[in-house]
Amino acid sequence: MLSIALAAALAQADLNAGPPVPAMCQQVPPAVSGQAPTVTAAVTLVRDWLDAVEKADDAAFIRFVQDRGPVLRGGPDDWLRLRGMLRGVRLCGVKTANKDTVGLWMFVPQMESFGVAEFKLPSAPADKLDLQGIRLTGDVPPGFSWPRLSASALAQAVDQRLTRQTQDGLFSGAVLIAKNGQVLFQRAYGLADRESGKPNDLNTQFRFGSMGKMFTMVAIMQLVQDGKIDPAAPIGRYLADYPNQDVATKVTVANLLTHTGGTGDIFGPDFDAHKASLRDLKDYLDLYGKRPLDFAPGSRVAYSNYGFILLGRIVEAVSGLSYDAYLQRNIFDPAGMASTGNLPESTVLPHRAAGYMGPPGQLKRADDTLPVRGTSAGGGYSTVGDFNRFAEALAAHKLLRAETLRQLMDGGVKAADGQFIRYDFGGTIGTDRFFGHGGGAPGMNGMLQHFIDSGYTVVVLANRDPPAAEQIATFAVHRLPAN
Repeated sequence: MLSIALAAALAQADLNAGPPVPAMCQQVPPAVSGQAPTVTAAVTLVRDWLDAVEKADDAAFIRFVQDRGPVLRGGPDDWLRLRGMLRGVRLCGVKTANKDTVGLWMFVPQMESFGVAEFKLPSAPADKLDLQGIRLTGDVPPGFSWPRLSASALAQAVDQRLTRQTQDGLFSGAVLIAKNGQVLFQRAYGLADRESGKPNDLNTQFRFGSMGKMFTMVAIMQLVQDGKIDPAAPIGRYLADYPNQDVATKVTVANLLTHTGGTGDIFGPDFDAHKASLRDLKDYLDLYGKRPLDFAPGSRVAYSNYGFILLGRIVEAVSGLSYDAYLQRNIFDPAGMASTGNLPESTVLPHRAAGYMGPPGQLKRADDTLPVRGTSAGGGYSTVGDFNRFAEALAAHKLLRAETLRQLMDGGVKAADGQFIRYDFGGTIGTDRFFGHGGGAPGMNGMLQHFIDSGYTVVVLANRDPPAAEQIATFAVHRLPAN
């Protein structure tokens, strides 16, 4: 019901750490000019529902949902969990509306972002409004704009926010802001190892979760650029011995790049039971390769870490190198990334930070949750400086030609419903296009965003649970100088 990113943010974020609520979201009138009565009724209900989220006791909140709606998935316990996540979220108006659905602007203070709540409108007077989902969006309502700061004022604002969050036990990590590769601000906060008291610094290597998918996508596009991979080809062309022929013949490389392949995840009971034996990408295929598709390729989107394992195996099969050797030769070395890799957790790296999960005051090491090593789905380690060098190398076309980078940013597949799904390599905030990716798991969180037109890069890495780094990246991105 909630997007993964929004659910993680709302579950972990500090309700007192967000910015002031925009004036347009402080009071939404029950009547919506120019809208159909069903839409006006929906706005009124959602306004009252969010008021109950904030003010009602648990029993009264459950009665409100039972009597008036909206229709929520699960039972009362699930509704109360959702209620806890939605505290502080404010209704800001109507984004889209038709005879069947309405999309409402929401302001999410915890992430300093706007979201869109999608509702199915009642088809009969006795029916209730049905919540379809809530997702974060880079768009903003008409008439709203984020405050732009000078470079020096931005550095001061980010530093003040991070200093406060570190003191409050909410952040531990590092941040870097650059323009066209030139560093404008960089600083580390908190502890790399709480047991020894070792502080984070700018050489600290943080685990970055799914940010590693960027390296996999660049590797794939390098091979596309060289004429060795066709994104429209089925994966069986490159993985000839893949054990499930249904997967091999129906899922394309482009499906994997867009999470539309139906190939499923890697985490769950099977992963937990076999984690120690999952040392190479081939080991994942041995475990999951006979698994059927979750859905017909192209019919919908579902985030697939296993899909990126398959992409890594394709890199290996086509290049004749191991995944790590390919990255070292074709991405890390050319970009000057000397502190980035996927070495096993058993390898002692003096600068690698320990990850800590849980709320302040209840932190514990996340060692037991980690895979054996990083993979093509993510989980390696890097520094804020190395990620800046990666962004600079991409922007300067040292890793991909200009037309190939555009293909990576603009390419994708058309889903069964006609929606165009882009490769998982960036997006747009307002009118500002960026490449980048986030990543998160227990005890690790990170975000890289490089804006094509302005040349600004924001990198935040943290050895704490999501959304510790994403919150700070969002705060900085919304205040980037206008030129």
